[in-house]
Amino acid sequence: MPTSNALQPFAFVLAVQDLDRSTAYFRDVLGFQAEWTDASDWRLLSRGQVRIMLGSCPDASPASAIGDHSYFGYMEVDDVDVLHDEFVQQGALILSPPADRPYGMREFVVATPDGHRFVVGQPVARK
Repeated sequence: MPTSNALQPFAFVLAVQDLDRSTAYFRDVLGFQAEWTDASDWRLLSRGQVRIMLGSCPDASPASAIGDHSYFGYMEVDDVDVLHDEFVQQGALILSPPADRPYGMREFVVATPDGHRFVVGQPVARK
């Protein structure tokens, strides 16, 4: 039987200063399900096919201190406006509202309590 060395997505890995606070944000605000809850230093959360691994790093510099390097992912959805509205209703840290971009995507930016940032986008007709 042939084997494949093709990489498959597993999870974004984020260092967080307060594991409980970050877990609650991803679960209660962003709608992720907690999968690993027994480990003292790690949490795995998922929503759809997206997984986030949170690692407890209380002494590390927060992501907010590393500027543009705090972006960790780009996630595509079918309806960016519906997800944006859901996130707003739950109190998510939205850094920019949905906007059409000249490269054919409608996007918004979300932040975490530690300052990690990710973009959510949906293809739209190019202008």
